[in-house]
Amino acid sequence: MQTSSIPAGPLRIMLAAIVLGLWLTGCRSALPASSPTAAWSGKLVVFHAGSLAEPVRALTEAFQAHYPGVIFQTEASGSNEAARKIRELGREADLLISADYRVIDHLLIPEFAEWNIRFARNEMVIAYTDRSQYADEVNADNWYEIIGRDGVICGRADPNTDPCGYRTLMVWQLAEAHYGIPALYHTLEARCPKAYIRPKSVELIALLQSGDVDYAFEYRSVALQHGLRFVELPPEINLGSVEYADFYGKANVEIAGTGPGKTVTVVGEPIVYGVTIPRNAPNPDLALEFVKFLISPEGQAIMERMGQPPIVPPTTGDRDALPAALQPLVMEQSP
Repeated sequence: MQTSSIPAGPLRIMLAAIVLGLWLTGCRSALPASSPTAAWSGKLVVFHAGSLAEPVRALTEAFQAHYPGVIFQTEASGSNEAARKIRELGREADLLISADYRVIDHLLIPEFAEWNIRFARNEMVIAYTDRSQYADEVNADNWYEIIGRDGVICGRADPNTDPCGYRTLMVWQLAEAHYGIPALYHTLEARCPKAYIRPKSVELIALLQSGDVDYAFEYRSVALQHGLRFVELPPEINLGSVEYADFYGKANVEIAGTGPGKTVTVVGEPIVYGVTIPRNAPNPDLALEFVKFLISPEGQAIMERMGQPPIVPPTTGDRDALPAALQPLVMEQSP
């Protein structure tokens, strides 16, 4: 009797399709009701990364289309600063959405939050405008030479308040190793005077548009959302590729820790955004409904449109810690 088997490659594809189909089915059940008279109402306070200003605006508008009775109070800042508002200042928030999921792990869990869902990716680019010096020359092959020229000024985010800030320093470290150019890190640092460091990366846009800086180290999504020109960096250094995770791990930056005089070392890895509901959330049930929307196909389509590839399905390091309503929608996975 003859037997037949499915080749390994097609089998993997079939299994992946089945898993994705099951996940999408679960997400459809989590979608908000389409009726404008849906029961959810109340206020949601959302602390979020500055780089999420446009996605959060689009997400909240879409959510309100389902639930007109919901009012949002959103507050943008660097992700580290946002977490410290809860941890150190005792501020109340229903949601914290961070540009680096590790901010939630390091600053909020377990005292101020119980869980963390990883839901979207991003990558680093160099943003500029038509007014930037050498705008017609700069490209992916010569960007470091252009920035190194006399008179060129760059902007960057503060690494102690914004993950884009420490990711910028990681890009410099990785670039020095990737291109094999000694002291490239210090050359780039010299082109970014302290006067042009901002608490959150989105504030660099105004400096670019005014002509105060020629280039800014920024997230790709932010550059796209604001119509900026940008240099796409090689995947070896842009912190956007899972394939180069080991190489990213060679970069590290020391930033302010959880108390005066304390520091923490952040190691390079692919950019991943995270969301949680703090323990002090005034409206946790409504916040949970918004998280379900964020990781649903509709919410993920919004993230995709905003230039941030969603993680499908979203992942977490400890699914048992999630509220029961989220557990079927999230996959447990190591970072």
